[in-house]
Amino acid sequence: MKKKIHVKTGDTVVVLSGKDRGKKGKVLQVSPKEGKVIVEKINMVSKHVKPRKAGDESGIVKAEGAMYASKVQIVCPRCGKPTRVGHKIYEDGTKERICRKCGEAL
Repeated sequence: MKKKIHVKTGDTVVVLSGKDRGKKGKVLQVSPKEGKVIVEKINMVSKHVKPRKAGDESGIVKAEGAMYASKVQIVCPRCGKPTRVGHKIYEDGTKERICRKCGEAL
């Protein structure tokens, strides 16, 4: 079952809860099947990596961990505030995401 996620790759988001609460970052990856997102420099986890072939890097590598999409809220580029995503449908049938606070296109 595919879930609907309110953020897209490339959106700027703010974290609502958890250890990185209040931090802003750019969405790198969205996984609608799991309902999770990966945000740049947020939820950093240590990963123990073995070298797969000769010359590969090994050791403890820092990487971004996935977090639930419900824990992030999109930031409006115009007003700079965390906001919910609204949708506007035009006469020609095109659909656009808008900021609920200022009405600007996201």
